[in-house]
Amino acid sequence: MSNKHSIYGLTKEKLTDWLVENGQKKFRAKQVWDWLYKKRVTTFDAMKNLNKDCIALLEANFYIETLTEEIKQESKDGTIKFLFKLEDGNLIETVLMRFSYGLSVCVTTQVGCNIGCTFCASGLLTKNRDLSGGEIVEQIMKVQHHLDAQKKDERVSHIVIMGIGEPFDNYNNTMDFLRVVNDQEGLSIGARHITLSTSGLAHKIREFADENFQVNLAVSLHAPNDELRTSIMKINKAFPIAKLMDAVDYYLEKTNRRITFEYILLKGVNDHKEEALQLAKLLKNKRHLSYVNLIPYNPVEEHNQYDRSEKDAIVGFYETLLNAGINCGVRVEQGSDIDAACGQLRSKQMKKAQ
Repeated sequence: MSNKHSIYGLTKEKLTDWLVENGQKKFRAKQVWDWLYKKRVTTFDAMKNLNKDCIALLEANFYIETLTEEIKQESKDGTIKFLFKLEDGNLIETVLMRFSYGLSVCVTTQVGCNIGCTFCASGLLTKNRDLSGGEIVEQIMKVQHHLDAQKKDERVSHIVIMGIGEPFDNYNNTMDFLRVVNDQEGLSIGARHITLSTSGLAHKIREFADENFQVNLAVSLHAPNDELRTSIMKINKAFPIAKLMDAVDYYLEKTNRRITFEYILLKGVNDHKEEALQLAKLLKNKRHLSYVNLIPYNPVEEHNQYDRSEKDAIVGFYETLLNAGINCGVRVEQGSDIDAACGQLRSKQMKKAQ
């Protein structure tokens, strides 16, 4: 592999510092930034207002494109799932979803995942490595380039960091990603249009609270008590619910921003009225800044011990929370006619290659 890196991994400040350190004028950084994120070129020699020395310097040290599109699945509802191959041959998934409020992209932060949730397709293959900040940013750029090619003047307006991997287990690269896509002189995707999902790394929730980002935070809870949560999410052994909720309280006090709690409904496992009442009790003191996102389960072939909850159970769970004063809703599904569950497409391709 080359010693070159993705230029998308540099925040504007880091790009400016690097260019100045390598003998270029400070204003060159803004020019390069404009070419990358406003004009969205994919080669350095397309940056027409740069001199030859600057272009040669960039070409010697950076890539613009490192991801190769392997598969593109399109759903009837407009959802598109991309399978990208990284420079080292690893595979990742990125998803474009269409909503009434705009176009949202779900990005991946790691190759595989070590969190080990027993219902999740992403964790079928353990973590191989973290993605670089550039590889995370490039997922957005690949989708935007796809949209540009359609010539419909569409742009990515929202981001969810909910793809393969645990973002807080790749903290620094995820923070650089946020700074790049949020930059007002680049893609300018508003922080409040970005949602980061964590399985509950309590110490990182505290660290994130101190960042003073306006990014939305979602916590994958999926069970209201330690025994049940540990049985489906091994991360609960390291960060049991009490420790997690202490970190959540710190986040709420520090930011005064609402947290979403994600709750996948598994038939006969965590979808009873008893669990709904326990969940309502757990969130009672946080309900003014809490929202529960109930998620119908997408069955995964390898996790055949789980089934999707019956409609009556979903409605009953929702109504129990609502009656207890908990803000909640049931997630609208996207791309149900393609490999909907995160990690499924990658997992299938890995199996084919074996």
